[in-house]
Amino acid sequence: MRRVRSPQLLAGLLAGAGLAHLLSPKPFDAMVPRLLPGPPRTWTYASGAVELALAAGVALPRTRVRAASAAAAFFVAVAPANAQMALDWRGRPAPLRRAAQARVPLQVPLVLWARKVARDAA
Repeated sequence: MRRVRSPQLLAGLLAGAGLAHLLSPKPFDAMVPRLLPGPPRTWTYASGAVELALAAGVALPRTRVRAASAAAAFFVAVAPANAQMALDWRGRPAPLRRAAQARVPLQVPLVLWARKVARDAA
């Protein structure tokens, strides 16, 4: 039963994150690394769209292997944004600062989870 739910949970996480990026972009704009070209809002919307596409791909058994593998790569790619947030939020109140810091190591289990979903679907 767990193997059946894991892809759906991953798809739900990706869909929720994607919707959050699109519906409430301002907090995500602040996380965009300053080295990236163009306005942060473009990157926020693009990452939200990618998350929604990955969610759809992971949810469908036919596309699950590729989408879950792409999700693992996406989680690696957004790690610098989480690191940027942790740096930028050093002066915030302790609970917010800790939440921002926790996002950085959280990428590791997300990558491993997506890779497992891909392996299980193969």
